[in-house]
Amino acid sequence: MQAYVKLMRSGNCFMAAIAALVGVFIAYNIVSASISPDSYSITFPIFDSLKVFLVVFFVTGAGNAINDYFDIEIDRINKPERPIPSGKIGLKAALCFSLTLFAAGTVIAASINTICGIIALVNSLLLIYYASTLKRTALLGNIAVGYLTGSTFLFGGAVFFEHGGIKGVFVLFVLATMATIAREIVKDIEDIEGDREDGAQTLPIIIGPKKAAYLASLIGLVAVLASPLPYLQSLMTIRYLVLVSVADILFAVAVYEILGKNDPARSSKMFKMAMVFALISFIAGA
Repeated sequence: MQAYVKLMRSGNCFMAAIAALVGVFIAYNIVSASISPDSYSITFPIFDSLKVFLVVFFVTGAGNAINDYFDIEIDRINKPERPIPSGKIGLKAALCFSLTLFAAGTVIAASINTICGIIALVNSLLLIYYASTLKRTALLGNIAVGYLTGSTFLFGGAVFFEHGGIKGVFVLFVLATMATIAREIVKDIEDIEGDREDGAQTLPIIIGPKKAAYLASLIGLVAVLASPLPYLQSLMTIRYLVLVSVADILFAVAVYEILGKNDPARSSKMFKMAMVFALISFIAGA
């Protein structure tokens, strides 16, 4: 059981699921504030929120599992301790586990509403296509991961689709997408040796690690400059602005680690820490 939990990368699944709940909460605040109290009110959808958590947790876990399924040769070089290359989980078992999680997540999503079901299905198919093909292509794979990460907010907002919930969380989707794209490029720089062995055509392999580092830094800095937008649009309180500044500092450190010290491993960790603080700021400021 522990091997399957590791295969899912349960910590990443939990973060993604929490991000989706933040999307639900923010969308609820926006929608409920826009409705006249003289007409009708919307109660917070506790049961649907639990479904959102489960869907994102399952689909994210399925995506991580299918990624390891297709990446076994790369992981034998870069991450031999992972469940599949270490022999703790067989290839067929990993595939069945992943597809079961995809199916469960999509069915639960469809029980919320049609839009949630469509987002879950599209994301599931994109995760499979990414793992099998897109990951080995320059930039498109990074953009796909960025979208998939940011879409957790869209999924949360889709619970209130009829009341404009997706529109309310769209800026959070954009910020999360940009930050993730930057980190994914840095991760490709970190994994360049194994990717070359596997014949992958990632961005650092095609244009070189230095140019890829500059692009990642540019995208990260744009995300930092855009981070006050949720506060300026009155989507977040002053608490968000204070806490997101910590995330912005960590993003800046991540840029320094990749450009100044040429340390992609350290930079990737700093990007991840920055994204954790950004999520905390979303929660605190909602």
